[in-house]
Amino acid sequence: MIRTKTLVSLLFCALILWSGNAMAQKFSSLAQTPPMGWNSWNKFACEIDETLIKEMADAMVEKGLLNAGYEYLNLDDCWHGAVRDENEFIQADAKRFPSGMKALGDYIHSKGLKFGIYSDAGCETCGGRLGSLGHEYQDALQYARWGVDYLKYDWCKTENVNPVGAYTLIRDAIRKAGRPIVLSMCEWGHSKPWEWASEVGHLWRTTGDICLSYDGNVSQGDWTALGVLQILDLQVDLRKYAGPGHWNDPDMLEVGNGFTEAEDRSHFSMWCMLAAPLILGNDIRTMSDETLAIITNADAIAVNQDPMGVQALKHSANEGVEYWFKPLTDNRWAMAVLNRNTESRNVTIDWQRYNFTDDEVSKLSTNFDTKEYEIKNVWAKTNVKTKTKSKKTATTAKPINATVEGHDILMYILTPKK
Repeated sequence: MIRTKTLVSLLFCALILWSGNAMAQKFSSLAQTPPMGWNSWNKFACEIDETLIKEMADAMVEKGLLNAGYEYLNLDDCWHGAVRDENEFIQADAKRFPSGMKALGDYIHSKGLKFGIYSDAGCETCGGRLGSLGHEYQDALQYARWGVDYLKYDWCKTENVNPVGAYTLIRDAIRKAGRPIVLSMCEWGHSKPWEWASEVGHLWRTTGDICLSYDGNVSQGDWTALGVLQILDLQVDLRKYAGPGHWNDPDMLEVGNGFTEAEDRSHFSMWCMLAAPLILGNDIRTMSDETLAIITNADAIAVNQDPMGVQALKHSANEGVEYWFKPLTDNRWAMAVLNRNTESRNVTIDWQRYNFTDDEVSKLSTNFDTKEYEIKNVWAKTNVKTKTKSKKTATTAKPINATVEGHDILMYILTPKK
């Protein structure tokens, strides 16, 4: 009899927990296209304060980034105070953020931007500040009070913590707090979140951290930072998991932090082709005109933000030159020719080699054998012309010849000819 009562009690408790989790959901209307914004970590790491963040907010508006679609201004690690308050609520570092996070969030919102913040599923953040372990509901409530719109949730100091449980818990805490917040899961891909997290987070990291290396990993002692091309290679088999409201995240952009202009252009282009979140990581106050032109290219951004939300597929590669295709709305396609070599390559794009159907995701076909497309060069911002005296607009009816510089890219938008 006692065993029966115990079993009934356990089943009742399990039912309560199940029903509670069944009701708790992420805010599914958010991140219907890949989030766009700026994050403090890549350039400034822990050296952040109230003045810097306000200057970044000003610059995002003045440089036209907000108008281009970059709406989130995200503080990364090290904004935290050393201790929680008397009620165990998280607090900001009073010396670095004397006005407090609510006032900072209000300033960011006054610029038309959205306010992002950072925490960690463990007892400490990666920078040694206070993590959220054991305080998930309190922290989510505090962020809601501060007007936070975006939470990057990291994975340091998480020994013996289950990632599915930890990220589901913070999702439920955010929902309980009542403020719609984008949940960015920074678990580095260890537990293959793309296989389970579509109902938990809005985006999830697929790899370890990016670094300022275009081609090649960099040892950080007990862990390894990844180069742009190495991260790109790890995205190839993940495209079926991405879509509106749930994105593969190959980490923040290093554009403007020291690459060549060609490397910046190809890095940005491929993140656009991947339907990746476009989170800038440079000093936007002092960036060059060339960097600004890259990150505000309207056609490249439109490829990234296409409502269909399909990640590009790698069609083929030859001697370090890769050919990628991304289905777009209105039967259009984006196409990229990436040169991984340091030397330039001459290429002939014979469209008849690329007749295929995207069976894995979109189910759309290129149909180059029966359909002509007009070809727009994203970076030249012009329609491709035939090399004749008449300079007529080229279409996919005939091959085109082009040169791709080292570590550079050609990016096209293909629109069915009327």
